[in-house]
Amino acid sequence: MALRSAIATSGLGLDRIQARLQDHGIAISVTALSYWQSGKRQPERQGSISAVRALEEILEVPTGSLLGLLPPPRPRGTSSRRLHEDAGRAPLSLDRQPDVTLVGLHDHCVVTEEDQVSRSTVTAKAVFRAQADAQDRWLLAYRQDGLAPRAAGAGGAPGIDAVAPVLSAVRNCTVGRIEEDGDSGLTLAELLFSRPIDTGETHLMEYALTYRHDPDSTARKAHFREFWKSIPEYLLEIDFESAHPPEQCWRYSHRNNGGAAESHDLTVDEHGRVHAIATNFGPGVFGIGWI
Repeated sequence: MALRSAIATSGLGLDRIQARLQDHGIAISVTALSYWQSGKRQPERQGSISAVRALEEILEVPTGSLLGLLPPPRPRGTSSRRLHEDAGRAPLSLDRQPDVTLVGLHDHCVVTEEDQVSRSTVTAKAVFRAQADAQDRWLLAYRQDGLAPRAAGAGGAPGIDAVAPVLSAVRNCTVGRIEEDGDSGLTLAELLFSRPIDTGETHLMEYALTYRHDPDSTARKAHFREFWKSIPEYLLEIDFESAHPPEQCWRYSHRNNGGAAESHDLTVDEHGRVHAIATNFGPGVFGIGWI
């Protein structure tokens, strides 16, 4: 594929390409770039077309050489019924987010250990504001880094396999379609609002993610969020089981637009709790790690 070849020739990683797009005032996720170069998705929205124009400059290929290869966009009707039908057929994609903005997020993570398995249950309270009328959903992306038991004879010795965490609705929402992408390690899920909201209206909802991990592994001794856009406020709160408090705990963050990663030690209180807050943060990663 032409885009994959141009990226390989440039020597740039997807993270660096994303950062250069941001320098052009264009916000495109690394996942979307990966989908485009693999051919799993095609740029269709106006913002995506602008990104392809910028990619031609960034990758130093002739003007129009990438845009000219795009097939015509799929036809879409103008009625709300037709749009709903198209949305039902199209694969879930981070490049097709609803017209809502995440204005506040509070993650409360409870970490426990039992029968050689560590469990993290994250209850998230999220507040959204509609940027257009009749908005009724949010597209959630999360990593497939949970764990599930594996029996002997099922691909190896007894142990643990990686799976997506369990997603459940808690308040003011229901779970819609869920699609997994093994190549990117992401699960995409629709969270359907309890009612549609119009421009300027806000909606508060709660949902939960439950992960299972090997307690002896260092792969999942952290909870973090990757934000594709800036968020006014993100609060992360973690409760550790009193019998298994961490020896060390720290807050870390990394902004996608460059600069060094930041890390600061945190003190776990007498109740086994710790928290960190980010304001006007993103795009980037923000989380808490522990050992």
